[in-house]
This record gives sequence, structure tokens and C-alpha cells, in this order.
Amino acid sequence: MRHSRDTSAVGALLGTRIREVRLKRGLSQRALAERVGIPQTHVSAMELGIQLPNLLTVLRLAVALECKVTDLVRVFDKADLQSILPK
Repeated sequence: MRHSRDTSAVGALLGTRIREVRLKRGLSQRALAERVGIPQTHVSAMELGIQLPNLLTVLRLAVALECKVTDLVRVFDKADLQSILPK
């Protein structure tokens, strides 16, 4: 998915969370990419909020990071969802 202003807030929140969990696990972007089966550039793009992962990738990220899916997406529980959703 290409970067757009409509997804930048959502992407930034999720990307920051992916990076936090990855670093907590002591993984490089390359190591995470290998575990998930995607290019390292996709991990980088997700962490920068440029690319949003699809649901299958979120599930694979959770497995690779040895966490629950909710550990990755709970960041949205504290966000004002109306303000970050595309208009």
C-alpha cells in the first residue's frame, strides 16, 4: 500500500508499536523480516508508517514477535479513532 495522508496517523501508531515490540525482543529489522517472510524494506516501511500491513501480515508479525495480536494493535485502544480514520 502506498503512503497517503489518510493512513499516515494509523501507520505511525502501528509502526511505532511494531518497532517497540521488535526492539524489546532484541530483533533487527532483517531478523524480523526473515521470520515473517517479507523483505526487510517492508518492515522498515511499516515501522515508518509508510506501509500498512494486511491482516495476514499482522498475524505473522505476532507469531514472529512471540506476542498476541492485541499486543500490536492495542495502541489503538488509547487513540481517538475518529481523528485518525481516513475521511
